[in-house]
Amino acid sequence: MPISLADRVLYLAYDPGITPKEGGLPGLEVLKKVVNSINMFGLIAVVGALAVSLGVWAWGHHSGGHQAEANGKKGAVVAAGAALGLGAANGIVVFFSTLGTQVN
Repeated sequence: MPISLADRVLYLAYDPGITPKEGGLPGLEVLKKVVNSINMFGLIAVVGALAVSLGVWAWGHHSGGHQAEANGKKGAVVAAGAALGLGAANGIVVFFSTLGTQVN
C-alpha cells in the first residue's frame, strides 16, 4: 500500500526522544579508560613520528638529499596535524554534538 506524502512528512518529523545518558550500560568507565589510553598511545606515537621526521628533514638538508628533506617536512607537518587532531578530538566531538542538539 503506498504511503501518502503527508504521512511521509510526518514520518520524517517524528522525534524518537533519544538523548545520550550516562549509566545506561555497564562498563562505561572501562570504555572511557580504554579510549583515553588509545589517545595517549596515539600521542606518544606522534611524538616518535615527529622526531623521526625532523631527523630525516635535517639529514636531507645537510646531505643535499632534496627528496629526503621534502619527505621530512611532509612527515613533520602530518605529525603536527595528527597531534592537533588527537588533542582536539574530545572538543571537536563535544562541539558537533552540541551543535547537533540544536537541530530541530
